[in-house]
Amino acid sequence: MKPSDWIFVGIKGSVVALNRASGQQVWTTHLKGADFVNVVLQDGAILASCYGEIFCLDPLTGQARWHNPLKGFGMGLASIATDTATVLAAKHRYDEQAAAAACA
Repeated sequence: MKPSDWIFVGIKGSVVALNRASGQQVWTTHLKGADFVNVVLQDGAILASCYGEIFCLDPLTGQARWHNPLKGFGMGLASIATDTATVLAAKHRYDEQAAAAACA
């Protein structure tokens, strides 16, 4: 399985990976508290924020790669911005490489 086979849900202080085809739960990682979780999948990592903190998770396992408590900013809702142009360009390069490999 690969992360594109799953969807990632942020709910009540946790991130949940679900199988896109069946809806079955693959893994769950509790982050902190029981608050809203903002979730973004970018460049092979899940970025999740909740309770004023940010986490980077491995999309295959849900294990934390790193965590930053963002000290001094309080416990409010944090948003995550990504460079979607960079992500789309990387996906385009990947698709081209896969197509070239398939023709070889």
